[in-house]
Amino acid sequence: MTVRAIKAEERRARLGARHLLANPADTAVDVARALVALHGTDPASVHLAAAARMRVPDVGAVERALYDDRLLLRMLAMRRTVFTVPTESAPVVQAACSDDVARRERRKTLGFIGQAGLGDDAWLREVEEATVAALRARGEAFAADLADDVPRLKERILLSEGKAYEARPTIANRVLLVLAAEGRIVRGRPRGSWTSSQFSWSPIEGWLPDGLPRVPVEEARAELIRRWLGAYGPGTATDLKWWTGLTLTQVRKALERIAVERVELDGEDGYVLADDVEPVPDPGPWVALLPALDPTVMGWAGRGWYLGAHGPLLFDRNGNAGPTVWCDGRVVGGWAQRPDGEVVYRLLEDVGAEAASAVAAEAARLTSWLGAVRLAPRARGRSRIEAELVA
Repeated sequence: MTVRAIKAEERRARLGARHLLANPADTAVDVARALVALHGTDPASVHLAAAARMRVPDVGAVERALYDDRLLLRMLAMRRTVFTVPTESAPVVQAACSDDVARRERRKTLGFIGQAGLGDDAWLREVEEATVAALRARGEAFAADLADDVPRLKERILLSEGKAYEARPTIANRVLLVLAAEGRIVRGRPRGSWTSSQFSWSPIEGWLPDGLPRVPVEEARAELIRRWLGAYGPGTATDLKWWTGLTLTQVRKALERIAVERVELDGEDGYVLADDVEPVPDPGPWVALLPALDPTVMGWAGRGWYLGAHGPLLFDRNGNAGPTVWCDGRVVGGWAQRPDGEVVYRLLEDVGAEAASAVAAEAARLTSWLGAVRLAPRARGRSRIEAELVA
């Protein structure tokens, strides 16, 4: 049987169309569905990733989808990373990835409270139940409010003993993290602006009245990988392992449960959905300024076909992507916001006069759209280009 080779040009065409960069969407929910999930470690990245793909970028519309209509929710999921997913996808993501994350985080938390002499598993579960009850009574609350209701949340633990960054935080954040990973509570509206990382908390029933439906784990993993292939395919087993945080064995078992075709990707075995083998049309020229940790730049482990040799300039030392400039399915530069609000960029290759003009216009549009909002790296360092552009 002949295995079809899919070249980089076709992969870039798929990327432009399916990631809504050549053909923007109407809503933030459309964007999240198209990309499976939006990276949410940096709260601003959710809004910026959606805005880059919406016909009419609107922070208010994203916030309504998150906090009023509750069509999107934040989850600790793939690779122990916070993602924003369509609410209807939450049961699949929970069973496929979050449950494993929750088990690991519970073990870590038990270690912390044991070391601090606070108690054991029974102690932790008592605190959790009291916290959930307090949250249900309030409807929505910040960690400090819940600590007033449940005083044991104020007990302290020791982190990174002996290190320069040794800390003695309260147990509250660990308890809330485990409850969120287990799908019992949800990060809600932040204090302050859409760039704030101080989230309120709500019971899961505020988003899903009957709680999270349970999905068999093997079924959930297969469904998550099916959705990834529909949005990001073709891809390799290594890409799937990296993106999901699953093991290669788990990835291969999931692939056996869905209809896929093997293809050749620059000498490697890759996969597409069985009904998605045919070539796709070129979506036409496009440019985009995508935020740090955007789902597209973080979508694959093997990035040479769209990143080229630019990685060391655009990723920090921990492997997190900074803001990137894109042209027709390739990363061609980086951008940053200066303290005065101006969005500035650097092209790393010649894209031609027409595309260069489009990039300049996009930078000006983003400067105007951000207005008085100032972006700053939070859970990551600056990339080399970012640091140079804002120096």
